Amino acid sequence: MNIAVVGLSHKTAPVEVREKLSIPTPQTGEAIAQLTSSPHIDEVAILSTCNRLEILIVTQETEQGVRAVTQFLSDYGKVPLAALREHLFILLHQDAVMHLMRVSAGLDSLVLGEGQILSQVKHAHKLGQQHKGVSRILNQLLKQSISAGKRVRTETSIGTGAVSISSAAAELAKMKVPHLEGCRISILGAGKMARLLVQHLLAKDSCKITILNRTLQRADELAAQFNGAGIQTGTLDTMVETVCNSDVVFTCTSATEPILDRATLEPLLGAKQSLMLFDIAVPRNVHTNVNELEAVQAFNVDDLKAVVAQNQESRRRMAMEAEALLEEEVEAFIDWWRSLDTVFTISSLRNKVESIRKQELEKALSRMGNEFAGKNQEVVEALTRGIVNKILHDPMVQLRAQRDIEARQQAMHILHTLFDLDPLPNSKFG
Repeated sequence: MNIAVVGLSHKTAPVEVREKLSIPTPQTGEAIAQLTSSPHIDEVAILSTCNRLEILIVTQETEQGVRAVTQFLSDYGKVPLAALREHLFILLHQDAVMHLMRVSAGLDSLVLGEGQILSQVKHAHKLGQQHKGVSRILNQLLKQSISAGKRVRTETSIGTGAVSISSAAAELAKMKVPHLEGCRISILGAGKMARLLVQHLLAKDSCKITILNRTLQRADELAAQFNGAGIQTGTLDTMVETVCNSDVVFTCTSATEPILDRATLEPLLGAKQSLMLFDIAVPRNVHTNVNELEAVQAFNVDDLKAVVAQNQESRRRMAMEAEALLEEEVEAFIDWWRSLDTVFTISSLRNKVESIRKQELEKALSRMGNEFAGKNQEVVEALTRGIVNKILHDPMVQLRAQRDIEARQQAMHILHTLFDLDPLPNSKFG
């Protein structure tokens, strides 16, 4: 079995490409079903965020498995393969394992050390299990990657003061509008990103904030978390009117198509009114044509890079500490992964020796007579089990610990020959 990851991120693809390949949670099950229907894919997990889409697979035929994923992405995003390939990265085996560990630890994020990605990896793991895409290998890899991400944040300082996409957006707004406290601010959406936005905006200034959401209850619940901040709430039914009465608008809804465009805003924007739009959603909530309006300045997630760069240097030094920890985590997973091909041999050897133990024990007990056997059977049973476990312990430990593939295969072949075990499946020595 081989592990591969095929994907794109803020490092390889602009937002206009990433939004085409975004797979929202409600569509994840169908995507997993389609991918696992390929004869070349045994396990699959999908990590889809505003800054990346990555598909992890377990496959016996790496080239065919990767080709199946690439074709799926082309079909799903309606992007020709030739145009898509320039934005994709493909990582195999140990490189794929290290990559997922780095992603979970926040070392591959636009904002180095950001914490939200860890919960997104957990979500990908949960969805993979729920939709029967994740089995033994990806389950172990995702669990260990999550543990690695937690360990990095516990044992290093990389998460200390680390900004999120939302806080970077708030920082960019502060750069563009120095006196935010005097502005009318609207936030479209009431999810995690909106909560972080409110938190960072209020930390900087006493702002007048209105939150609009598809359901009023969700907006009210978010406002209630900041009791005393005077946050107004409403539904997206009043979106256009609210936006046009605002100075600064942040958009972070889960809509798959733009909810604001030139045709919507132009008739209602006053001639002298200026409006700043900060769109941190992927797919984007704001159409690029709003920039054609003289009164509007619009920014998206890719515009946050300048803000993030200011905070990166100090965290890069911390990242070096994190990389050393991740090397240990990768090695631990690789050891577990290598041990999988010894399972058949170890199970066969244990079954063979256990069968011999039981046969010889029955013979011995029958010779002892019923009275003696009845009184001492448990003792003799424990004795024989102990002897078997002691004899098997060292060979099993040494076999699992053998890192050289050729040497391990040869050792397994010798064991199968000496103990007359069933032939190794798919073994070059079988």
